[in-house]
Amino acid sequence: MDPIDLRSDTVTQPTPEMREAMSAAPLGDDVLEGDPSVRNLEAKVADLLGREAALFVPSGTMANLLAVRSQTQPGEEIICDENCHIYYYEAAGFAAVGGCSLRFTRGERGHFTAEDVARLVRIDDEHFPRTSLVAVENTHNRGGGSVWPIEQLAEVYCESKSRGLRVHMDGARLWNACAQAELSPADFAEFADTVSVCFSKGLGCPVGSALVGDDETIGRARRLRKVIGGAMRQAGLLAAAASYALDHNRQRMKEDHARARTLASKVAEIPGLTLDADRVQTNMLYFTVEPSLGTAREFCEKLDDRVRMLDEGPQSVRAVVHLHITDEDIDRAADEIAAAAGSQSVSA
Repeated sequence: MDPIDLRSDTVTQPTPEMREAMSAAPLGDDVLEGDPSVRNLEAKVADLLGREAALFVPSGTMANLLAVRSQTQPGEEIICDENCHIYYYEAAGFAAVGGCSLRFTRGERGHFTAEDVARLVRIDDEHFPRTSLVAVENTHNRGGGSVWPIEQLAEVYCESKSRGLRVHMDGARLWNACAQAELSPADFAEFADTVSVCFSKGLGCPVGSALVGDDETIGRARRLRKVIGGAMRQAGLLAAAASYALDHNRQRMKEDHARARTLASKVAEIPGLTLDADRVQTNMLYFTVEPSLGTAREFCEKLDDRVRMLDEGPQSVRAVVHLHITDEDIDRAADEIAAAAGSQSVSA
């Protein structure tokens, strides 16, 4: 029996219908005259988020890096949560390529406040880096897939703008945030100057992200994309997958969220594992492994041929539900996790 893969929503494969859309896509050279399928996707994403322009890129890491580099200068500083993806998982591109430093705040599940921004903005002094950008993440990965309350996001945005700062939203899983909050992408994007969105996570595409913003910023980002080798040729094959996913896969995301909550409620019942099921908002859950059961990595390795998950700390395990996971998979995963913890079935 194949393992149930809960390592990430990036493990998804294109469906037959998505493959058909890819094979039928009209193509061009996106670096020369332009690729029609890419241009169609960029227009669609810009419209969805209520912005002037969008840029298709290979990855969310590149989208975030372009957002940083197009809105800051080397030697400047970015305010962000201490557990944000830009810091944890993007190979310090903000420093290596952007030449920026980070100033951390500690928000509840990654959601900081307008007061935090006001406290952390540097005074105008030649000894200090100039604060130029505020970065938020929605949903917040290490916050357990948590969704920013839109009122709090609006307050952070208004405080940032009042101080002359730009705001970037890492919206890799913005589609999940929208499904949970029952808001449109444009509702969230209203409170950021640039937003990155990913197609290869909950939407199930093989590759791709986009950066949206005003014409001038996206124009700079397009030039910078070329500088770092992100310009692609007949990229319409990938863009067609993303267009298909936007039209067909956003509406079903609440199914992933419901299954994640079901799995969370089952794991919460297993002795030796700790999880607050009420904190699961979207498709992601974290649970803590009691040291008597080994480390998180050892627990995951014990399960790898049956249920695949990721250790996210010495005793913390992450599981992510996606479009390939069924109700039956949730029941079997819960039973396998219980068995690994030395408990009886919890699927009943």
